[in-house]
Amino acid sequence: MDSVEPVFNPSHPIKTIAVAVSFSPYCQSVLSEANYLSDGLNATLLLIHVGEKTANKEQEVNEMILQLKIDPNRSPIIWAEEGAEAKTILELCDKNKVDLLVLGARVKENMFKFYIGSIARKISRKAKCSVMLVTSPAVAPNQYNRIVINGADNPKTENTIDTALYFAEHLKTKEVYIVQELDVNLSLISDAQVNTLKQQKELQTNDSLIRSIIKKHQGKDFQIINKTVKGKTGYAVKKFAQTKKADLLVINSPDIQLNVMDRIFTHDMEYILANLPCNLLIVHPRG
Repeated sequence: MDSVEPVFNPSHPIKTIAVAVSFSPYCQSVLSEANYLSDGLNATLLLIHVGEKTANKEQEVNEMILQLKIDPNRSPIIWAEEGAEAKTILELCDKNKVDLLVLGARVKENMFKFYIGSIARKISRKAKCSVMLVTSPAVAPNQYNRIVINGADNPKTENTIDTALYFAEHLKTKEVYIVQELDVNLSLISDAQVNTLKQQKELQTNDSLIRSIIKKHQGKDFQIINKTVKGKTGYAVKKFAQTKKADLLVINSPDIQLNVMDRIFTHDMEYILANLPCNLLIVHPRG
């Protein structure tokens, strides 16, 4: 039986953004980042907290809303007092038709390395909406001047690029890099030559697609640069984002493993998740 090419509906426009409120020391900064995205993308902002609702918590979140000048009429708070945190957040996002979920990443103790905890990792793997992991939240968020997109050879990539360019247009980005990775296996020279030739042919096909996407977006206020980098897939694009001091790295959502319902991150994505180079947007297609 011939394989059927999957059909992915666009992941934009972003109409509803949700942010997980944890009452951590970075809570207000993460909320500020989510509000910045909400304003830039002209989206409704939902606040979600899983845990007991107390008078102190309610007062604290109301004070944050007031300080950040968030319109409470456009930003309702959803309190969920029962249920596992990751599962409940996912269910609420699905119920409220959330397009983008914003989560704060964590910094490893005594190390300037941002990573995602078990709850955020689980949410990122199983979310049915796009997910933004914020590494350096600030009450006065920085602009997304430089965006790096992983232009992987994958059916989802066209949608991911289109979504990233939607962000770039609305957030007044200056530079966008679409990065294709050439993974050269140096363990055996003969294998490396065969793999390189095969990948180069695949890159040529993928490059044609990317160039057609770039042509479609010509005339925008930001520059789009198509790059090919050598190195381990996942690691190479992360390194490129670090070198370019990117404000945002954009990747496809994890694929569905054959005969398994749960989405899983392939090994190459673990390079990015283990030590986030900057804010990370995981684009999940609709449909």
